[in-house]
Amino acid sequence: MAATGRKTVVGLGGTFRQASSSERIVRAVLAACERLGAESVMFDGPALARLPHYNPEDPARTPEQQALVEAIRHADAIVIGSPGYHGGYSGLVKNAVDLLEDLRADTRAYFDGRPVGIVVTAAGWQGCGTTLSALRDVVHAMRGWPTPVGVTVNSVEQRPFDETGALADPRIAAAVEAQAAQIMQFAA
Repeated sequence: MAATGRKTVVGLGGTFRQASSSERIVRAVLAACERLGAESVMFDGPALARLPHYNPEDPARTPEQQALVEAIRHADAIVIGSPGYHGGYSGLVKNAVDLLEDLRADTRAYFDGRPVGIVVTAAGWQGCGTTLSALRDVVHAMRGWPTPVGVTVNSVEQRPFDETGALADPRIAAAVEAQAAQIMQFAA
C-alpha cells in the first residue's frame, strides 16, 4: 500500500508504439481507479521494451527490472493490457510477467490475493476472447483474482478514442468504469 494509505494500482502493457490502444485503455482504467481514490503507476510498452529478456539463470536485475518487481510487490491491484497477437498476448507482457518469478518467495507471492484487471485490444472478437482467456489463465496461475469485467476492444469494429484522445465509445467507457470499480472493491 502507498505511504498515503491510498491503494496503489500498477498498470502494465502496451506495445512498442507509444500510446498504443491497449496502453491507453490501461491508462483509462488507472485514471478511473484514481477517481475512486487510488494512486497508480504505469509500465507502458516502451518501458517494457527496455527490459532485458528474463533469464531465470541470472539473478542480476537492471534498475528497470527492479522497479517493475518492486512496484508489483507493493501493489494492491494490477491492470494488465495487451494486444492480441495470433490468439495470445504480446511478448513484451510475457517477458514482464516472467520477471515476476522474482516474487515467488515473497510472503504474498506473485499476485496473491490481489485483483487484476485485464485489457485486450485485437483485430476481431476471436482475438479479444482468446487473449483475454490466456491472460486470465496467467493471473490464476500467479494466484491473482481476475476481475469479472475484462475490457476488450475489437479494433476492426470499434474506435475507442475521439480526435482529442478521450474515450468515445460508451460501451468501452462503461467497461473501463466497471473494471475500475471492481478493482477498488476487491482491493479493499
